[in-house]
Amino acid sequence: MAVLPAGAGCDAAPAPKPPEAVPAPQPLAVAPESLVKRLEAMQPAWPRQPDCAHDKCVALTFDDGPGEHTGRLLDILREKGAKATFFVVGQMVAAAHGAATVRRIVAEGHELGNHSWSHPMLTGLSGQRLAHEIGHTGDLVRRITGMRMRVMRPPYGATDRAVAEQTRRRGLAQILWNVDTFDWRDRVPALVAKRGAHVRPGSIVLMHDIHPTTVKAVPRLLDTLDHRGYSFVTVTELYGDRLRPGRRYEQLRRR
Repeated sequence: MAVLPAGAGCDAAPAPKPPEAVPAPQPLAVAPESLVKRLEAMQPAWPRQPDCAHDKCVALTFDDGPGEHTGRLLDILREKGAKATFFVVGQMVAAAHGAATVRRIVAEGHELGNHSWSHPMLTGLSGQRLAHEIGHTGDLVRRITGMRMRVMRPPYGATDRAVAEQTRRRGLAQILWNVDTFDWRDRVPALVAKRGAHVRPGSIVLMHDIHPTTVKAVPRLLDTLDHRGYSFVTVTELYGDRLRPGRRYEQLRRR
């Protein structure tokens, strides 16, 4: 049993401690703004952007949104520091929460691409209908975000001379792909991630952010490719100034 000193008890107040001296705050040696400028001067390429003509770059692309799972995908991409291109359908942009999502896509450094208004097969459409499918989506996205899209993806990858001419008039390059995850058919995250990893430098990977299984596959895919030394860039970053309106691109053919 502990022995209390004389005079101590339940009602006895402890002797007050003398107040500790609080040191005065020291001024920062370098103001944050000056530090940033100093670091930029020391590292002119900081933060470094990959040179996809020489570095290992891959463009992850997501079609048919924005949808209810796009926000979670954006969270994942932000956590991993990865950029992507979203080929959006006009009707989805016009739906509830669509405008907010495309604004977030742009604000977080990703790219928007045109994927038509209602996702029809563009080949065989009348000239008026074709112009509406491409033009209406482009105009809506520009009103919402203030930006003009530079790339488009024809639904189902179906294109012809009329599509090429319409996209040329609109200043849009046609972006296809060389890696297909078939995530719309086989909704198994491990399988989607495995297929998506079959890339080489300059690859364009096709996925769909409307499927929750695809979103679940993305962290594993990013980790796999990051371990192999890949940088995740938008389509326009992949090609730089080499994209031409109306022309088709499936992968970056490095010089």
